[in-house]
Amino acid sequence: MTLRSLALVATLVIAPLAAPAQGFGAAGLLSGKNKQDLPPIILSAGEPLSEAPWVLQSGTYYEVEIQGDGSQELALVGPEFFRAIWIDEIVVEGLEIRPLGLDSVEFDEAGEMEIGFVAIKPGRYYIKIPGTTGETQRLDITIE
Repeated sequence: MTLRSLALVATLVIAPLAAPAQGFGAAGLLSGKNKQDLPPIILSAGEPLSEAPWVLQSGTYYEVEIQGDGSQELALVGPEFFRAIWIDEIVVEGLEIRPLGLDSVEFDEAGEMEIGFVAIKPGRYYIKIPGTTGETQRLDITIE
């Protein structure tokens, strides 16, 4: 095999590996082309968390804003959901937090946070206000 033939074979083998996957660009899954905003979650005493369930696509990057109005100390739990996603960052008042995992979040007073994540593991999940049983205090989530 000549040096020229070897270079051609190397180019054909390496070029596909260097190409951005699915047209996402250099940032891959974190690319702006792969990002979707979810409707905000409002934490307010006696109010529904969301208007409709979420249906997410595995491999898509999502951002959701969680707003607490301060009407009551409220939390959201959903350990199974939080383990089915990869959390890129949580932003609270301009501070960026990059956790290894998450079990719940809580608002002791009015405020907001934004969570950026990639949906990973297909399945049916939920997040809810702990200690509640009403359908409006729970957000059902499906990852396809």
